Amino acid sequence: MELWVRWGFVVVLVGICCMRGRWVVDGLGNYANVTEVSYMESYGLHEPMTSERGLAGRGGGAAVAAPQPLMVGITLIQGASSKGAVCLDGTLPAYHLHLGFGSGANSWIIQLEGGGWCNNRRNCVYRKTTHRGSSNYMEREIPFSGILSNKPEDNPDFFNWNRVKIRYCDGASFAGEGQDEASKMYFRGQRIWSAAMEELMAKGMRRANQALLSGCSAGGLASILHCDEFRNLFPRSTKVKCLADAGLFLDAIDVSGGHALRSFFQGVVSYQGVEKNLPGSCTNHMDATSCFFPQNLIAHIKTPLFVLNTAYDSWQIQASLAPPVADPRNLWRDCKLNHARCSASQIGFLQRFRNEMINAVKGFYTYRQNGVFLNSCFAHCQSERQDTWFADDSLLLERSQLQ
Repeated sequence: MELWVRWGFVVVLVGICCMRGRWVVDGLGNYANVTEVSYMESYGLHEPMTSERGLAGRGGGAAVAAPQPLMVGITLIQGASSKGAVCLDGTLPAYHLHLGFGSGANSWIIQLEGGGWCNNRRNCVYRKTTHRGSSNYMEREIPFSGILSNKPEDNPDFFNWNRVKIRYCDGASFAGEGQDEASKMYFRGQRIWSAAMEELMAKGMRRANQALLSGCSAGGLASILHCDEFRNLFPRSTKVKCLADAGLFLDAIDVSGGHALRSFFQGVVSYQGVEKNLPGSCTNHMDATSCFFPQNLIAHIKTPLFVLNTAYDSWQIQASLAPPVADPRNLWRDCKLNHARCSASQIGFLQRFRNEMINAVKGFYTYRQNGVFLNSCFAHCQSERQDTWFADDSLLLERSQLQ
């Protein structure tokens, strides 16, 4: 859509609905893992609806095999350890880069990987034995799909840009600073961010004529936290903007009347030393935990920012509004598994959450440089999934696809 080509951000608040038979988040036991979608699933290769979506053309016809995504190899940041920029377990941080070409040779898009958080020693010790806490467990290659695809038919605005996925291995949205010596864990998210930016600038990003910082979920939160820092890397002549996908986590009341996500975020902020890296424009009048919630940050971002979110964010419904700790009797189990099974009172609760989401961005989008797109999907992360980013049956708005 011309939204991206012209770098003009517009405001869209609609009631478009794309409810699916299942929600994309699996499991609720560990915040460290529940926000991630597998790389192959993000391309739509293993989704149960694949036989119905993307296999036949817009006009129908015989099903054909799904095209294979571009596989991009991993690069470890070799000089990072000397700067203390290491994953939870002390291994090197990493990224995946596919170079741009043609008209996109001097344009860059940086995507910060998501994947939850860890808020205490137990969770972080577990996390460092996974690809969310150690580069030893990261895939050597990952598919680039959605906003990172190299196919013009799948990603017409960014297919020939320099496209980067920065791996997430700290557990605090690239914002921690500290360590747990007893457990030999390093909370160096802020340093990882800085080391990655330094390396990419040396690889040509300093010559960018336009640059976009994006991220999904915990990476979407990170793109908000680092948006102005990203802007400051470049000269004023460079067009710089940010995109936060599924990163608008709300400090919402859960089904028990508590604040489950606030309690969790409080642990992340305190255990990983996040406070010192939060924007002073927020911490000078609010507590640090409140300043980890994007709803309290976005109004202070000076760089143009586009917020992409679902008003019925499936991760937040499952892990923030109705997590097991708030629903010990499993009264929300069926509703969480399938929104068609929600009772009238549960639908009313979700509707109030949707209204809260809209209210959270009202002041933000009054600034002409900013933009918002909220839809009524039960989903989480839309820019990195091919079926929700740009597909034959993508949502339409005034006959334009929403990519």
